[in-house]
Amino acid sequence: MQQNGPLARPWSVEFTDFVAARGSALYRYGYVLTGNAEDAADLTQEALMRLGDAWPKIRKKDDPEGYVRTTMARLHISVWRRLRRERLVAAVPEAAYIEDRFIDDTGLWNELKGLPSKQRAVLVLRYYEDLSDQEIADLLGISRGTVRSQAARALSKLRVRVAALEMRRV
Repeated sequence: MQQNGPLARPWSVEFTDFVAARGSALYRYGYVLTGNAEDAADLTQEALMRLGDAWPKIRKKDDPEGYVRTTMARLHISVWRRLRRERLVAAVPEAAYIEDRFIDDTGLWNELKGLPSKQRAVLVLRYYEDLSDQEIADLLGISRGTVRSQAARALSKLRVRVAALEMRRV
C-alpha cells in the first residue's frame, strides 16, 4: 500500500523519531516558558507543526532542537505581546482562582510560574537556555538594559518568595 501525504515524505520518519525522542523535553521547556500545562502543550504542538514541513532544512543544522526551542520562545513572545495589547476587564477573578495560582507546594517552579511572563521568559532564556543578555534582548525585542533589569527584579522576587517558603517549612 502506498502512502500519500506527509508520511510519504522520506524525512517524515526522522521527524517523527525526533518528536518521539525530544517531545517530552520540548514540552518541559514549554512548561517553563508558559507556566502551565495546557499552554505548554499548545506551544510545543504549534512549534512542531510549523517546523514539520521545514524539517529537511532544520535537520541539517548543528542543533535542530535548539532551533525548535528558539521557535518556541519566539511563538511564546508573540502570544505574550498579543495578550499585552488586550484591555484589562473590570471584573475581578474569583478569589479561589487567585489562591490556586499562588499555591507553592512544588517550590521554586511554582514561584517561577508566579512571575510576570516577561520576567519568567528572561530567566528561562538566561538560565535554562544559557543565552547571553544580548541574545535575549534580540530574541525578545527589548534592550540589553531591560533584560538586566527584568532579570534583577525577577531574581529579587524569587529570593523573597523562596525565603518565605523556607520559613514556612521550619
